[in-house]
Amino acid sequence: MAWRQLLLASGLLAAVLLTMLQEGTGASVGTQQVAEQEAQEDVEQIFMQESDASNFLKKRDKRSPKSRDEANAENRQKLRADELRREYHEEQRNEFENFVEEQNDEQEERSREAIEQWRQWHYDGLYPSYLYNRHHI
Repeated sequence: MAWRQLLLASGLLAAVLLTMLQEGTGASVGTQQVAEQEAQEDVEQIFMQESDASNFLKKRDKRSPKSRDEANAENRQKLRADELRREYHEEQRNEFENFVEEQNDEQEERSREAIEQWRQWHYDGLYPSYLYNRHHI
C-alpha cells in the first residue's frame, strides 16, 4: 500500500513541477526572442559565406585535367587497394598451402601405416623379405 502512496505522490509532484515550468516559460517572451537571435548568430558562425561556399562546391569539368593533388590522391587510393588485395590473396594462398600440406602429410601417414601393416602380415621370416628379393630368371 505504501508503494501506491509513493507513486501517487511522485506523479502529483511531477504534474505540479511541469505546470510551474510551463507558466515560467510563457511569461518570459522577451528572453525567447533573445535566445532566437543568439541561435541565428550561432548558425551564421557555423556556415561559411556564400562566395566561399560556391567556390568550395564548384565542380571540375569532365574534360578539364585533374590537379596534381587529385591525381596523387587517386593513385594513393589505387595503390592502397592493390596492396590490400595482394595481402588478402597472399594470406588466402598461404592458408590453402598449409591445408594442402596437412592433407598430404595425413595421406602419407595413412599410406605408410598401410604399407607397414602389409609388410608385417606378409613377412616370411627372411630379412629383407623374400617378396622383395626375388630374382627373376
